[in-house]
Parts: sequence; C-alpha cells; structure tokens
Amino acid sequence: MKHVLIAGAVLAATAGAAAAHHSVAMFEREIVNEYKGTVVEFQYTNPHSWLIIEVENEDGTTTNWGFEAEGPGTLMRKGIGRNTFPPGMEVTVRGRPHVDGRPAAAWVDATLPDGTVMDP
Repeated sequence: MKHVLIAGAVLAATAGAAAAHHSVAMFEREIVNEYKGTVVEFQYTNPHSWLIIEVENEDGTTTNWGFEAEGPGTLMRKGIGRNTFPPGMEVTVRGRPHVDGRPAAAWVDATLPDGTVMDP
C-alpha cells in the first residue's frame, strides 16, 4: 500500500510539469493570423516541430516567423513528412500569435503552392 501511495504522489507531482510543458497559454486563443512567406527551415523534431518562414513586412524588411506544431509522429499521421516544406517553398501559414509579440505562433494550418492545406 505504501508503494501505491508513493507512486500516486510522484504522478501527482509530475502532472503539473507535464501540463505546463504542453500549455498553449503563450499563444493567443481567439486570434488567428495569416502569414505568407518563404520556408527557411522545417525542424521536424521532438517534442515539437517548428516551421520557420521568412515574411516580408510592410516596410520591405523581412522577419523570420516560427510556427510550433506537434512532433514528427503526430505530423506523419497527418501526412506531413520531413520534406513537405523544403527551403525556398512559398507557403501561407495560419497561426495563433505569441501573446508577447514575438514572431512566433501556434501553427493552425499551412497552404502549399498547389492549394493543399496541411493541418498539423
């Protein structure tokens, strides 16, 4: 019985850390913006993948935006592979922007040049 109580306490103590790690609190809940740009890099990694695109600003400068998604296992099941977003590809990405204004967002979907919409 003592072992069960200890195991329960360990699980309860680590549950908060796991929930915080997978929190989406850093991204706007009600706002989804659209970003058009050129793929710089697709980081197909665990625990989260990142699609980095270069977006041209209104003043002609560019900013690299990062879009966070699930890891490769989840993306693969949704038809998104390591080579789905090669560098240089023009893409439109919709995402929930970072609450502090950083050029990062939670990836909602991405439209490929042929019109295919990829939902991570």
